[in-house]
Amino acid sequence: MITLYPKRIPFYSVIIPTFNRAELLPRALKSLLKQTETDWEAIICDDGSNDSTFSVAQEFISQNSNIRYLYHANRGTGLTRNSGILAACGMFVTFLDSDDEYLPEHLAIRKEILWDYPEVDLLHGGVEIIGNPFVADKDNPKKQIHLSKCVIGGTFVIKRTSALTIGGFSELRYADDADFFARAQEEGFTIGETDAATYVYHRDTPDSLFSTQV
Repeated sequence: MITLYPKRIPFYSVIIPTFNRAELLPRALKSLLKQTETDWEAIICDDGSNDSTFSVAQEFISQNSNIRYLYHANRGTGLTRNSGILAACGMFVTFLDSDDEYLPEHLAIRKEILWDYPEVDLLHGGVEIIGNPFVADKDNPKKQIHLSKCVIGGTFVIKRTSALTIGGFSELRYADDADFFARAQEEGFTIGETDAATYVYHRDTPDSLFSTQV
């Protein structure tokens, strides 16, 4: 495994996909920096922003050696997450959309679960929803379903090698996380779920990553 860190491999690589979220990105990054679990690196994956996202990222990178920044032309959330997976050095990859945030115990709780259940390839669940909890059904866009019936990609924690085994996320602009989850099931991965609601999913901001990737 590649590593940029002398004498250690981070437990987590936190992948932060973003697109024109300069005003919201600091909230996400500050929530990461407040984690009680400190064995992580973060990769800000910029999906072609044309606002001041780079300048905002640089402010945090200059003060935190474990935060990196990648930029590419607009591809959508799934392929942007893939760029982070490919660049990751951690044993596990996890995600934080730039308009969302973690509660302080988020990474610590999930690390404890993964230590207790080492057979788990993919852990998910545990979300607090702020705003509209209904989204379009991936199988019938005219129908609205509650997010409690969905898997939410931001909550995924997966072994980096397992993410690579199934080829990462697809090019789908909507429900790419559901597609990823289904392929993990088909591969026979051991999947765990937590109800520790420490991922704060903001559905109260205009043009959230979830609602724009259709």
